[in-house]
Amino acid sequence: MSKRDYYDVLGVSKGASADEIKKAYRKKAKELHPDRNADNPEAENQFKEVNEAYDCLKDADKKAAYDRFGHAAFEGGMGGGHPGGGFRGGQGDFSSAFSDVFDDLFGDFMGQRGGGRQRASRGADLRYNLRVTLEEAFTGAQKTINVPTSVACGECSGTGAEGGSEPTTCPTCSGMGKVRAQQGFFTVERTCPTCAGAGQIVKNPCRACNGHGRIHKDRALSVNIPAGVETGTRIRLTGEGEAGMRGGPSGDLYIFIEVTRHELFEREETNLFCRVPVSMTTAALGGDIEVPTIDGGRSRVKIPSGSQSGRQMRLRSKGMPALRGGGVGDMFIELAVETPVNLSSRQKELLREFEKLSDENNPESSSFFKKVRGFWDSMKS
Repeated sequence: MSKRDYYDVLGVSKGASADEIKKAYRKKAKELHPDRNADNPEAENQFKEVNEAYDCLKDADKKAAYDRFGHAAFEGGMGGGHPGGGFRGGQGDFSSAFSDVFDDLFGDFMGQRGGGRQRASRGADLRYNLRVTLEEAFTGAQKTINVPTSVACGECSGTGAEGGSEPTTCPTCSGMGKVRAQQGFFTVERTCPTCAGAGQIVKNPCRACNGHGRIHKDRALSVNIPAGVETGTRIRLTGEGEAGMRGGPSGDLYIFIEVTRHELFEREETNLFCRVPVSMTTAALGGDIEVPTIDGGRSRVKIPSGSQSGRQMRLRSKGMPALRGGGVGDMFIELAVETPVNLSSRQKELLREFEKLSDENNPESSSFFKKVRGFWDSMKS
């Protein structure tokens, strides 16, 4: 039985590009794989035929020979393709053909799409939690922090090799960082056990870092805290993370800000709140009080007569600055009318006298107890 034309097998034209041929092969290989066609006895032969066709047409030299001589290029010693062989008895190098598709489908997942593995790897990113006061968050600050991290070894300049010598290519994986094993039609790929995926080995490891190219060390770093930071603000210091392996770039350092609680002020975004106690007489008669501000200054606030607990007054632009120049918030004063304690006999006498004269001067009480009486009357009826 004569062989079918390889282009017909893959369903492409003779002028198809390498990408079109690969795409057609992938589609056919998935359709005809024996594991997916257990009920089709012809599927295995068709799958082999597709592999044979692709193994020829994916190779530029073999394809040129096939385009010129057809199947005869690989029969009778005509010797198309690479020096030293044709199609290995006409069956095709299935593992080589399917390996191309394996690389295409899974190359990114395994870390590469062909070619060697990168010998240098980027260092890990680090996180540092930094507490600042509300005053520091208001003005901004310059802080010095000590970060435990890995830095490039000074003895070997990060190569991991003693005396400035260079690491050598791993003989097991030839610098790829991975090895392959054939299992039927599939090629299984795993990390090289000799070099642990680095692609290189160090014959004379540096005594200072034991061949790792990095040593552990605390570093003092100066950090600029911008005005307006809040809890959860993240500051990134590029290249200040863990040193890379064998000369690779360093990772980044991420500083997470936590603003501590303040004894006077509560913060809500850019606004500040301050609860200020006032005496009964000041709340009743009105007056002026002095309140602190976050910048360390003082502001005078006029209390209207008849003020009640919970009343708020706004001091504009006395709050926190917004991060990156978005304006300044306000400060809110909340009054807490204070009831006096430990009264003398004379004070108690005066308050009782005052109470007799002030039945009609407490509008909130009058309104409340009027509602209470109405509630009781409705319950009786």
